[in-house]
Amino acid sequence: MHANLNCLTVLVFKFCFSSGPLIPNSQEFMSDLDIQIPSAFDPFAEANAEEAGAGAKEYVHIRIQQRNGRKSLTTVQGLKKEFSYNKILKDLKKEFCCNGTVVQDPEMGQVIQLQGDQRKNVSNFLIQAGIVKKEHIKIHGF
Repeated sequence: MHANLNCLTVLVFKFCFSSGPLIPNSQEFMSDLDIQIPSAFDPFAEANAEEAGAGAKEYVHIRIQQRNGRKSLTTVQGLKKEFSYNKILKDLKKEFCCNGTVVQDPEMGQVIQLQGDQRKNVSNFLIQAGIVKKEHIKIHGF
């Protein structure tokens, strides 16, 4: 064991303080290598570019809120301001046989509220009516 330790210290000493290569032809070996410095990878670069860019995606969020017992509310937010919320609400109420209202929220703007769990129905309705593309709808809840 003592002999192995001496050999190791000699190798380390030669490696640290010698000017010549320890491996034969290492000069050729090192020159053949293409040294590439890895670039930093940002996994969120696409998301930040989409949010900051001029063509940022604006999502329509469809959520469910639990009330008391089995009762629930479906909320729709993020529709473009150019649409008439009251007309969309009227069509949704008639289509799904439920009640609803348009609520003005200070943070979210206008939000459509419908009685019951209408998430899938609302998303299908918005896609078929051509109001929103499927890629721009996010369904939240449960």
